[in-house]
Amino acid sequence: MSGLPDNSRRIIIKVGSALLVDPEGAVRRQWLNTLAAEVAAWRKKGREVLIVTSGAIAVGREFVGLSRKTTSRALHMEEKQAAAAAGQPKIMQAWEEAFRAHGIPVAQVLLTLDDTEDRLRHLTCRVALEQMLKLGALPVINENDVVSTEEIRIGDNDRLAARLAQMISADALVLLSDIDGLYTADPKANPKAEFVPEVKEITPAIEAMAGGAGEDIASGGMRTKIMAAKIATAAGCRMAIVKGLVENPLRDLEEGKSRGTWFLASITPMAARKRWIAAHMKLKGAITIDDGALKALLSGKSLLPVGAKSCEGEFASGDAVAVKSLAGETVASGLIAYDCAEVRQILGKRSDDIEKILGYAGRAELIHRDNLVLSR
Repeated sequence: MSGLPDNSRRIIIKVGSALLVDPEGAVRRQWLNTLAAEVAAWRKKGREVLIVTSGAIAVGREFVGLSRKTTSRALHMEEKQAAAAAGQPKIMQAWEEAFRAHGIPVAQVLLTLDDTEDRLRHLTCRVALEQMLKLGALPVINENDVVSTEEIRIGDNDRLAARLAQMISADALVLLSDIDGLYTADPKANPKAEFVPEVKEITPAIEAMAGGAGEDIASGGMRTKIMAAKIATAAGCRMAIVKGLVENPLRDLEEGKSRGTWFLASITPMAARKRWIAAHMKLKGAITIDDGALKALLSGKSLLPVGAKSCEGEFASGDAVAVKSLAGETVASGLIAYDCAEVRQILGKRSDDIEKILGYAGRAELIHRDNLVLSR
């Protein structure tokens, strides 16, 4: 695979600290402006793009008296949190200014490990991100370092980007790095190290190739990138590691001009999501549907309230429930968008009536097709 596949419609781009921030703690504005122009060009081609950014701590440490000139030691957790709090607005300002020239609004998203692992928060984040994309905003995501402790941190934005790819069913994840891909050994230490252009399966031998971090302001090295590749490819998302500090990193990747390592996925993002849902399901209740709704589900559509006849069990929004036919057969299971009390109020009702009945404008579907796994 020499370049970005044409069918890549939803793409995550991860930008590390070493690319975005120079050794003095300043944002590389010219590089960022070029990247923004390339992202804008991708969006005009109909691609959805999300950015995972690092750099808040690297930029913010100077503003809380922890500049590299005065503090050479590694920062303590609370110092990192303070630096992140000071740096995050400045990082977002840089992204906002870069995309303002292209008429693209940016939307800040700060995530923690719990947001990616808790089922309800996972679903809430997915819906919110998809709405941002639908409205034309560009999500710019970072880990919420201010509230993250050592115990609950994702730890690096390579893995955050991979978890995000899993969350939103991305087609491709591009890690812009200070190295042009995977080598059989650390090329800085071993001149005989061979470049690996493509990885079809992440074996122990591939994992053994992982070396240390690059520039010292980056928190992730090749080891974290391999871990990210395992998460992303399991979610049906191909992943690339390419050199970021070049004139046009995304254009070169698309045209196959830049060298990079592609990690391939053996399944599609949607198939992987269905597998994830099925593997994490503990059914909390059941919804009985009419024949019209059953026909709609079997044709690949979502479950709407109008087709629901009754519900049983006690469940909350985001819980897994069975979907049964009028004959009592379990025909599907999925993640419900409402709690049991709300479902009982909107059974058989049109989606347009949900706001009037519940007092707020909720989801049009009881179970969206992306969160539904058919049993037959």
